[in-house]
Amino acid sequence: MPIAPPLNVGWGYGIVLGLGAVFAFGMILVTWVLKRYNHELQTSEMFSTAGRTVKSGLVASAVVSSWTWAATLLQSSGIAYRYGVSGPFWYASGATVQILLFATIAIELKRRAPNAHTFLEVIKARYGMEAHLVFTVFGLMTNILVTAMLLTGGSAVVSSLTGMPTPAACFLLPLGVIMYTMFGGIKATFLTDWVHTFMLLIIILIFAFTTYATDSTLGSPGAVFDLLVKAAADHPVAGNEGGSYLTMKSTQGAIFFVINIVGNFGTVFLDNGYYNKAIAASPVHALPGYIMGGISWFAIPWLCATTMGLAALALEGNPVFPTYPHRMAAADVSAGLVLPYAAVALLGSGGAVCTLLIVFMAVTSASSAELIAVSSIFTYDIYQTYFNPSATGKRLIYMSHAMVIGFGLFMASFSVGLYYAGISMGYLYVMMGVIISSAVIPATLTIMWAGHNKWAATLTPPLGLACAVIAWLVTAKKTCGALNVDCTGSNNPMLAGNVVALLSPLLFTPLFTLIFGMDKYDWASMAAIRKADDHDMAAEAGEDLEAIPGERDETPDEMAVEQTKLLRASKIAKAMTVILTLALLVLWPMPMYGSGYIFSKKFFTGWVVVGIMWLIGSLCCVGIFPVIEGRNDLLYVFKAIYLDVTGKKHPSKYHGPEATFVEGKEAGTDTPPAAAATGSDKEIDRKVAEKS
Repeated sequence: MPIAPPLNVGWGYGIVLGLGAVFAFGMILVTWVLKRYNHELQTSEMFSTAGRTVKSGLVASAVVSSWTWAATLLQSSGIAYRYGVSGPFWYASGATVQILLFATIAIELKRRAPNAHTFLEVIKARYGMEAHLVFTVFGLMTNILVTAMLLTGGSAVVSSLTGMPTPAACFLLPLGVIMYTMFGGIKATFLTDWVHTFMLLIIILIFAFTTYATDSTLGSPGAVFDLLVKAAADHPVAGNEGGSYLTMKSTQGAIFFVINIVGNFGTVFLDNGYYNKAIAASPVHALPGYIMGGISWFAIPWLCATTMGLAALALEGNPVFPTYPHRMAAADVSAGLVLPYAAVALLGSGGAVCTLLIVFMAVTSASSAELIAVSSIFTYDIYQTYFNPSATGKRLIYMSHAMVIGFGLFMASFSVGLYYAGISMGYLYVMMGVIISSAVIPATLTIMWAGHNKWAATLTPPLGLACAVIAWLVTAKKTCGALNVDCTGSNNPMLAGNVVALLSPLLFTPLFTLIFGMDKYDWASMAAIRKADDHDMAAEAGEDLEAIPGERDETPDEMAVEQTKLLRASKIAKAMTVILTLALLVLWPMPMYGSGYIFSKKFFTGWVVVGIMWLIGSLCCVGIFPVIEGRNDLLYVFKAIYLDVTGKKHPSKYHGPEATFVEGKEAGTDTPPAAAATGSDKEIDRKVAEKS
């Protein structure tokens, strides 16, 4: 039966529209400040790459924010509700390894294609048009699926908590994101990612401390443990050791783990948003940024689901739970409503507000990355490649802005269609690997293996997709006899489709290598990818392009030093990813799974405490460290604002020889610009004098 929303509809419109407007205004202001005091001009390069100067702290927070979807919070809590303590761990470990492995791809991309804007440019440079078109389709399908999950999950929660119509939420959630992304570009994504991540981590800690320390009904790990034992006695979990919610040995949990790890390879390795962030990172900061981001992210679904999913199990027999005296319906679990129901049970209307905030943060920050990703693809891989190869910087940024708006409107409409078709976030989450994962291995080999030939790259993804869809639908027909949403969305058909999608290239790649021979690629065409020409925009603004952060061309000596650093980082990345992947997928969970160990009360308490400590470490890593890392840049800007407001120093003085910035200093997104040529500075001073 329908549950009365704990908040009135004004809360929904207030947070979705009000916070969206605040972030949009904030990014417009930040963009203006950076232009006035840091000599930054919103060129096409700056819009899509942030000048390739982002430091590790902001890279880490951006990785965490981009990977913290609505599904990260909602789906993981639903899995905990279904399978117990194993669900959060399988969700977290099965989606962390991709970020850690992607660190190696990020470094190799920086080494071999330092001026690329998208990973599809790299495909085009190596294989030509046929492969480029194939991967463009797969890349766009990835962005569409991810954004659809964000909007369907986010709108379902907003609707359940406030009564706001789901179609209205689908259209209004992206509105503020479109505005601040259009004005600030990828830099807006990085800066708002930090704000979103900081707030989200604080709210998860509030939930954790309430559940395990202060709540009158729960209030300790021991109390939660006792109620989980009672829940297992009342409704044991099929396939779990002893029917318990307190064991890592869960048959259905393990099946979900395989589906999860396969699907998430596609949504990282084929999502241009992650390549955008790798491209935007300063070369020496890409590796630590991705490693810190991956390790920090692990704690978010693990602790959030261990808290909210288990709290829902513990409290659903209590009158404070919204569905009391009934258990949650399967459709509500799939729609992602475990977390909001648990939050309302724990904190009442305050819990509903906190849930609205974290869902808003998760949806908008990840949506911003998707908007930039699709905008970059349409601008550089479609418009510039096939329609206007000599496009000026002004024309490219016009296309970027147009595609941010166009993709936002398309996804809002598409998500409304999914809502009326009865397709939930949970269904999309387990289905995405079937659709996209056949392109993961070919995309990886493009960067990592010189022998990968053009036809293996071009033909493997569509053939793998065909095999995966056949395996998925045939398994569904054989196991439950129907091809409806419930049947095709069940675990076994999804498992078959996901595994076939990811592993089919292991058959097709050797076959096409045998037929067409090994390539002998020398990586030269990737290195030949050039930056966009933004001289027209700089001239129109009266700026020296070389003085704008990220626009100065490197000398051969600087490039040689950079390549040496990247080669060292590549070796470290490969070692780190192997060690961390083995730890998270084998050394930690497998002994607990194989032994069928059922947690004791002390072990469960330690499990929870480790999760809380890990999340606090994540907060320090991606919330506090970026501020410490950028403290000099922040002080510089605040000082410049103060001197400007008090009339002691005009901003033009910061763009000339007396500026404190020294060329060659490691730059961050807030770093003051390189000194402009003396003649240019005098010209600026002359214009200022004429105006005054």
